Amino acid sequence: LLTLMLILTLAALRARIVMTMIELANVWRTYRVGDAAVHALADVSVRIEAGEHVAIIGPSGSGKSTMLHVLGCLDRPTAGAYRFEGRDVGSLAEQERSLLRRHRIGFVFQFFHLLARLSAIGNVELPMLFAGVARDERRQRAGEALAAVGLTPRAHHRPDQLSGGERQRVAIARSVVMGPSLVLADEPTGNLDRASAHDVMDLLESMHRGGLTLVVVTH
Repeated sequence: LLTLMLILTLAALRARIVMTMIELANVWRTYRVGDAAVHALADVSVRIEAGEHVAIIGPSGSGKSTMLHVLGCLDRPTAGAYRFEGRDVGSLAEQERSLLRRHRIGFVFQFFHLLARLSAIGNVELPMLFAGVARDERRQRAGEALAAVGLTPRAHHRPDQLSGGERQRVAIARSVVMGPSLVLADEPTGNLDRASAHDVMDLLESMHRGGLTLVVVTH
C-alpha cells in the first residue's frame, strides 16, 4: 500500500509540474458510413488541468466514448490538435503513443475487460508484464494495488468468482498499477448495482484526492 501511494504521489507531483494536462483545439473525429460523413466530434476545444476531476456527460451516441478514445490515444482526431502534458500527440509515432498509454494513462471500462482465465492479481499484473517489469516486482506491486482497493483476500480468485463491484475494483487496481497521471473511466458504474456503484465512485474519488487527474464518462 505504501509503495502504491508513493507511486501515485510521484505521479501527482509530475502532473503539477505541467499545469495543463490535456488540450484539445478544434478537434474533429469523422467516420464514413456509406456515402455519409458522421461527425462523432465536431470542433471540440477544451483544456483539463492536472489534478482536475472532469465528467463528460451526454446521451448515447453523443460522442462521449469517442472523446475518451481520443484522450486515451486509442484513436486519432480527423482534424484539430491534441496536446498531452505539453506534447503534440498528433506528431507521435505509434510506438510513442503506445508508451504514452502504457505509462501515463490508466483506463477503467464499464465491462471490466478482465481475462477470465487469470486471477485478480494476474489481471493487475498484465500492464507490468507488457512493460517488461520483473516477475517478483510485478507480483509485489499488483498485491499492493489490490490491497489499496480492499481486495487482498480475493487476490487469487478469478473474475467469475468475484462480484461486479469486486471486478471493477480489480480493473481500477490494474489502471493505476503503472502510476499514471491520468485515469479515464468509461461509465465505470454502468454495470453495477447502486451500492457497488457508490463504492467504486468513492474509490475513484479517493484516488483523485491523492493527485490523479480523473475523466469520467457518464449519462
